[in-house]
Amino acid sequence: MKNILIFFSSFFIGLFSFGSLDGQETVTIKPGIHTFQVPKEYLRERETIPDFWITTNDEILNFLQTRIKKGEVKQLGLSAGGRPIFGVFYGNPRKGKGTSTYSGSLGFRDVQAFRGPDHDKKVFLGMGGMHGFETETIMGVVNLLSVMESGKDLSGKARPEITDMIKQLDRIILIPLLNPDGRNRVPIRMAPYRGEDETIIEYLNTGGNPDGTITGWPEVKKQIPFDFSTPVFPGGYPNDAGVNIVHDDFFGNQQPETKLLFDLVNKEKPDLILNMHTGAVYPLMLRPLLNSSMNAVFDSLFRYVHKGFTENGFQRTNNVEVEADAQAKRPRPMLFSIDAALNFHCGALSVVIETPSHGFSNGKDNEGNPIVFTPEMLLDVQMISYREAIRFLADTGGLSQWEISY
Repeated sequence: MKNILIFFSSFFIGLFSFGSLDGQETVTIKPGIHTFQVPKEYLRERETIPDFWITTNDEILNFLQTRIKKGEVKQLGLSAGGRPIFGVFYGNPRKGKGTSTYSGSLGFRDVQAFRGPDHDKKVFLGMGGMHGFETETIMGVVNLLSVMESGKDLSGKARPEITDMIKQLDRIILIPLLNPDGRNRVPIRMAPYRGEDETIIEYLNTGGNPDGTITGWPEVKKQIPFDFSTPVFPGGYPNDAGVNIVHDDFFGNQQPETKLLFDLVNKEKPDLILNMHTGAVYPLMLRPLLNSSMNAVFDSLFRYVHKGFTENGFQRTNNVEVEADAQAKRPRPMLFSIDAALNFHCGALSVVIETPSHGFSNGKDNEGNPIVFTPEMLLDVQMISYREAIRFLADTGGLSQWEISY
């Protein structure tokens, strides 16, 4: 582990130099083999960063080395850039093997043929940092790990409902940072809050030109892999091969991050996967592309999670019946992405929760005021997401109990 820490420290930024472009002061960074010129102001950090905001490669590694006692830390593999990716495992894995592939078990009309003799075990997988500077998600997993270990998050707040719920599951697997390449590329811990101006956060996330203009969403998805020969800064979205893992070539030339994740879910066979992202006005669970018979399960999970958000004041209104109704809210349906691929690979219900950003306000409330989520509120949003997802899995019994027609 010590050698890995030294590796991270030497690999992280590498080089800073300063220049000017059209009157804009710029800084040259070399976070790996490529060099980028970005506006100096864009790399300014927040003056006061909460202790619970652990999001960099070095911070995560130090946390795993020093704070994990109950869980088992495993290196799952290496990123495209050669950086280790870690998972933390709690509880007992499924024992024994199934007799068929997942597709074959669907044809047989009994998914137990794929999942094996302990099909009824309840297994949960949570992961953050698929996009490297969506730091809210990384912070969330690290703080959930703190709760798993001590009963408290890193702000010192006890989370008894989570500690009670996890006892009802058989297996919990948490991946703090799936894309360490993308996180390494953005050499700041936390951006200042900039009101309603999203430019800098979008630049750090989706990339942009040396003059500060952004690539933005969904344009960032137009070219995969990213062309590192251009002067454009890639942001934290892609790995060091230039691939946005969310939209990998799943059936062709898989990236190492995708392969290790697919190998993991094929072995562990989770019932529920929470894939945390940043980018919403209010916290929102997105409807994945699923076998149609799984949509009712999604609706039920949506109600659990959005009820938790609403009761804690994290939705537009306090009306649970409206805010927690997946049909009424009509969350934007996702097209084919890694969550659909995970579902079709192992049968898990894999869902995305988009949370607000720490760096800007993404909309206005009903009175016309900017919607502000403080770091403390964002910590609560992350904890509620995990608490209610785990509660849902404990209450419903997982894939072995969900009423799914084959």
